[in-house]
Parts: sequence; C-alpha cells; structure tokens
Amino acid sequence: MFQVGKAGVTTRVPPHAYFFVSAIFHYLGPAFAVLLFSSVSVLGVAWFRIASAAVVFALWRRPWRLFVGASWAQRRILLALGIVLALMNACFYLAISHIPLGTVGAIEFLGPIALAALGARTPRNIGALLLAAAGGWLLTEVRFGGDPLGFVFAFANCAFFILYVVLGHRIAQDGGAAGIDRLGAAMLVACLTITPIGISGALPAFSKPVLLLAGIGVGICSSVIPYVSDQLAMARLPRATFALLLSLLPASAAIIGILVLHQIPQLPEFAGILLVAGGVALHKEMETRPSHRTRSTDNRTVESEHLEAASPVHTH
Repeated sequence: MFQVGKAGVTTRVPPHAYFFVSAIFHYLGPAFAVLLFSSVSVLGVAWFRIASAAVVFALWRRPWRLFVGASWAQRRILLALGIVLALMNACFYLAISHIPLGTVGAIEFLGPIALAALGARTPRNIGALLLAAAGGWLLTEVRFGGDPLGFVFAFANCAFFILYVVLGHRIAQDGGAAGIDRLGAAMLVACLTITPIGISGALPAFSKPVLLLAGIGVGICSSVIPYVSDQLAMARLPRATFALLLSLLPASAAIIGILVLHQIPQLPEFAGILLVAGGVALHKEMETRPSHRTRSTDNRTVESEHLEAASPVHTH
C-alpha cells in the first residue's frame, strides 16, 4: 500500500519537471563547491560530494545488498562504475577550479555526442558532431592560452563521462534492482576510491561545522537530487525527448556560472556553448527494434523492461 501511494505521488508530477530540477542542481551544486575552494582543497570538496552522497544512498537504499546476490560479472561493472565516478568527479572539480563552469559544462558533452555519432552514422548525427566540435574549438581557442591545465582536466572529465554513459547503460540492461540502487552501490565504491586522495583535503572542514554542512550540502545538491530526478524523468520520457532536453544543460551551466560565480562568458565562449548545445539537441540515438518476444509480452512486462532500460546520463 505504501509503495502504491508513493508511485502515485511521483507519477502525478510531469516528467519534464523532474528534468528541470535535475538541470538546475546539475551545476548548482558544483557552483557552490567553487565557493568552498577558498577554505577546502579541490579534492577535499570532491570527497565531500561523493562521501555525503554515498551516506545518503546507504541510509536510504541500502545498496550493499546488490553485491550479495550479484554475479562476479555484475560486481565487476559496479566496481568499474564506482571508480569512474570517483575519477570523473575529481577531474570535474579540478577543471572548474581553473576554467569557467560554463566552459567545462560544454566540453563535458562533446564525448556523448561523439559516442552517439559513432553508434549511428547518420547525416543528422554527423552534423551534430560537427556543431559540437566547432563549439569545443571555440571554447578551447578562447581559454587555452590562459590556463591549459584546466582543459586537461576538462577533457579527462569528458573521457570519464563517456565511460560512465557506457557502464551506466550496461548496468541498466543487466536487470535486477532499480537504477537508483545500482547507482547507490557504485557510489559506495566511488567513496572508497576517492578517500585515499581526498580525505586529507577534507579534514580541516571537520572542525568547522559551517564548512562541514556546506560540504554535505554540495553532495546532496550535486549527486543525490539530480541523479534521482534523472531516474524519475527517464522512466517516463522517450530517449529522443530526453536527449533533446539535454541541450539545456550547457546553457544552464553558463547561467549558473553567471548568477552564482559571476563568470560572464565572452562572445566566442557564448557562441561555443550555443554550438555544443545545438549539437546535443540535433543528435538522435539509433532506435532499437523490439524483439518478437518483447512484442508478444503484455503491457506490464513492456513497461517494466522500459524502466530497466533507463539509465542516468548526468554525473554532476
């Protein structure tokens, strides 16, 4: 009875509303993290983000139960995803400590667009790749002379983002527990991975309650709220619609950077962000044909398989 009522509440909210909540918090959390860089080291903030999210998922979903009944192949994917999450978040924070948030947000989406273009070589996807590449060139041309190290971390984050998308889809197709539970299990692995390199930078905040609460807030805003919102949105939105909505994320990164961090994009940077956003909006994933078995199942089974196919697309 409790589960039915809970499902009724979530389904009464339009799925687009969940996406817009995710889009806001996707970069709002990292923007607040930038404000912490003056008191806590970059890797210390990254540790707070992952560790606080891992604690929330552990108390809420108890995701360690997945490891008990999982096969070694399934555990290997969860372990790989956790390591990728840790390294991706570390590179993301190191990048935004050197270059504007809007620039990092735009570069982040070059990888998924290239992945989509390679997976479905259509004129539309090739055009999307060209738009995104042009945008990435404008962004790096404008800022490369100023701080090249920031771009090293930004493109490393982009590479890890590709791995995250691939591993996330493999886990979604693997069946079993809900996507949020699998994400929580991977977050526990991510916490173990980043602790050796990030815990020392986070220790000073433990003696200052304000900084401690701020670090926890960054984790909730960056990793819990957007990831859960993604799951609720993708469970009811077609993949093509969700991909189209992703075009808002580079723009949202730029807007958050302006409002919170006062990072005003120059004209070439603004044009680069728009080109990357246009590439994300233009690209379209190849639709898979349903198998004969799937067509012959009842509506309840089809809906269940669709929910299992949904996997998170954002990491920040």
